[in-house]
This record gives sequence, structure tokens and C-alpha cells, in this order.
Amino acid sequence: MTNIIHPFSLADEQDYSRPKIGQQVELNQSTLGQYVHIADNAIIEESQIGDYSYTAGNNQIFYATIGKFVSIATYVRINPGNHPTYQRVAQHHFTYRSSVYGLGEDDQVFFDWRREHHVTVGNGAVIGTSAVVTKDVEPYSIVAGVAAKKIGMRFDDTMIGRIEASRWWDWDHETLKKRMPDFRDLRVFAEKYL
Repeated sequence: MTNIIHPFSLADEQDYSRPKIGQQVELNQSTLGQYVHIADNAIIEESQIGDYSYTAGNNQIFYATIGKFVSIATYVRINPGNHPTYQRVAQHHFTYRSSVYGLGEDDQVFFDWRREHHVTVGNGAVIGTSAVVTKDVEPYSIVAGVAAKKIGMRFDDTMIGRIEASRWWDWDHETLKKRMPDFRDLRVFAEKYL
């Protein structure tokens, strides 16, 4: 687990397997897989992000598990806070982030509720720009909107079943490198590996 606020540049480090972390990124009690890229201006809290997944910037991810090879566009929020709109006379942050306003301790029950409503994003999913993800995202789906809804699937059910059975995302880096040309043509890839 890491608790990091720092810039990281690929130019500073030639170990490409290490996560690439942009400017103004907060990682709190989170783990990042290999070859992950977290672009600038992100907050990631109590989350796990799988190998090769990336964010495009200005993202907030709380209490989530992100699969491998997931594409997360700019301004995406995953598992954001759920304002206590009907439970309190004021739904404002000061009622649960009280310490920020000098009003006492934070409301841990509020944050525990968010932890209990963990969000999982499946392998190979695509999350469109400015989406607010409040529920699990199935593998290979494309979601967008506020709140995010499935707008499509990358493949049909038969192809997804074949892809899932191949478990190609668990191939080591050298195998991926050797087979890279096959990844650029779905038909060729399917004939060889599915």
C-alpha cells in the first residue's frame, strides 16, 4: 500500500513496469499494478488499479477495484461521495468533513458507508469522459454519463466468453511484446489465441 503525493516522469525512470504518476496526484492506501499510468490531477483513495490500466487526468477514484487494461477518460469519478440529501438538514461537506471547517471530527459512519459500497470495474472496460461511476462496471463494457450507464459492449457475448477463457491479460510482459502485432487485428488474435 502506498500513501504518495509526488510527481513521477517516465524520463526520470527507465523501468517501464513501474507506474507512471503525473503531477498533483494523491495516492492514499492504494495499490497500482505494473505499467499503470495515472495522469495529472488525480485522487485515488483505498483502491486497487490493475496492470496496464490508465487514467487520462483529473480523476477521482474512491474505494474501488479497477481491473487490468481499463481505459478511464478525463474527469471520471468512480465511487464519489453520496451527499446525505434526505438524511440531514444540510447535505454540505461540513456535516461529514467537519475537521476541514474547524467544526470537530469527521463523520466516520459516512465514510464507512462508502467503503462498504465498493465499486469494481472489470478487465478491458472503457469509461467515457466525465462519467460518474457509482456501480460495478462489467468487463469489456463501455460506460458513460452521470450516473454512468452502459452504452455498449466492446464485443458480443460469444467473443467475451472466448476472451475471458484465454486470460491473455495474465500473460507476462515478454509474451505481450512478442504477440503485439496480433493485438492490432482482432481476427488474427482470435484465430491464434481464442
